[in-house]
Amino acid sequence: MTARVGDRRRGREAALQMLFQLDIAPQDIEPALETFWRDSNATEVVRSFADKIVRGAMEHRTVIDEVLTSTVHHWKLNRIAVVDRNILRMAVCEFLIEPETPPIVVIDEAIEIAKKFGNDDSGLFVNGILDAIRVKLENHELSLP
Repeated sequence: MTARVGDRRRGREAALQMLFQLDIAPQDIEPALETFWRDSNATEVVRSFADKIVRGAMEHRTVIDEVLTSTVHHWKLNRIAVVDRNILRMAVCEFLIEPETPPIVVIDEAIEIAKKFGNDDSGLFVNGILDAIRVKLENHELSLP
């Protein structure tokens, strides 16, 4: 089962929707995933990739949120729009659990998803934060577990 680019985008979009839901109405991950996919016609590749991101983002949420908090100056994480906050979590998670995906690809995908699901400024905001994290990672000023 090889993922195509479109499969990964659909997986990221599904992951965002699930992370949004879990942020708004916290619950156990497994029932949330089951409910989300119940009436879906998504392929196994899309489901598998989305589930991996959601589980990773929730498992590493404390670390991810610390990375975001240390990067977003003059903002409290809970003050960032829910969509933007979860796109950022999803992308940082992907930096962490998908090291074979180039960070610039993760950032580009996050920007496109932010433009689709966020507000007019979401793409620029997400780009700025994720690029700052990418630079910190490349300069070894930040490390992810």
